[in-house]
Amino acid sequence: MSLRLATFNVENLMRRFDFSGFRNQLNQDRTLSLFEIRNEAEYKQLEQARAIAHTDDTRQLTALAIAETRADFVCLQEVDNLEALNAFEYGYLFKMVGQGYRYKYVSTGNDSRGIDVAVMMREETAHGQPIEFVRMTSHAHVTYEEFGLHTPELAALGNEAYERIFRRDCLEIDLRVGGAPLTIYAVHFKSMGGPRDGVPGREATMPIRVAEATAVRRIIENRFGRDHAAGKRWMICGDLNDYRQRVVIGGDAYSGHRFDVVNETRSCLDVLLADGFCENVVERRPEIDRWTLYHTRGPQERHLCQLDYILLSPAMARRNEAAVPDIVRGGQPWRTVFPPGQEVERYPRAGWDRPKASDHCPVAVTLDIA
Repeated sequence: MSLRLATFNVENLMRRFDFSGFRNQLNQDRTLSLFEIRNEAEYKQLEQARAIAHTDDTRQLTALAIAETRADFVCLQEVDNLEALNAFEYGYLFKMVGQGYRYKYVSTGNDSRGIDVAVMMREETAHGQPIEFVRMTSHAHVTYEEFGLHTPELAALGNEAYERIFRRDCLEIDLRVGGAPLTIYAVHFKSMGGPRDGVPGREATMPIRVAEATAVRRIIENRFGRDHAAGKRWMICGDLNDYRQRVVIGGDAYSGHRFDVVNETRSCLDVLLADGFCENVVERRPEIDRWTLYHTRGPQERHLCQLDYILLSPAMARRNEAAVPDIVRGGQPWRTVFPPGQEVERYPRAGWDRPKASDHCPVAVTLDIA
């Protein structure tokens, strides 16, 4: 009895227009910056037209990427609300997969932009086993003080002890698949952001992600017991916005690219993977072929890295020791530099930089649940 599961950061599946770029150029789309705009009313009209024209191609590509996962259950990040998810599923994904993900759940978390964690699921697996939704528990309310996780590093970043740990949520979903219990923790950790006072964004925001990872581990241990969690059926899925390795890209298209694997000295993943608490099954793939995101700030700063994870409990990992996840990269834009042998056929209408399915790639795996 198997379940096909995927995680995907769909990048701003929004139902709202963002007009903040009129006053804050950092939020202004580069297309509008090419034009002289006389007033805010004109800016709003142009932004609406730009967003609508851009979104149709983007969401067709997003739907193609989800369809390629062939997943029975999908964890999503950066979803505006349930209405946005329903509109996307009905208007785009339905055209790819037909009557599929009838059940959808969205957590209203803590993100200041309103991008939330969501899940959607089929009524049954591809092999006909029923998927029963049992309950959903949000942990968006948990504070640093409540879990005893407030540190001087967090205080230096302006995080008070009474503030909430999760930048979005740790959404706990209990299922029964063919009668067998399964718990999924859907997460989306704090983004790295840009440099701050000369400190790289990843390093500056690391204490927040470490606290989030520690809180997820605490939630699981509280649920199943510290001495019993290893033997239970659970997994952590989502965008952790951190990596333990990068594939650094050098050279260029004319002289040839170089791809060098670089190990990081610190990552929030260390908290979750320490002592065999869980396994990152994407690490069953070759080191150079684990990436789910292409990062670039220009030709001098380019790398591939894994930000999207399916972490299995020890019991789930043992039962699925031969399972190797798939990474769906057909929705990547043409600017993404692929290592030799990894090239894929891009989806129709994918652009040089945009439109694209997302800046992230979906990760999917088939797991034996029985």
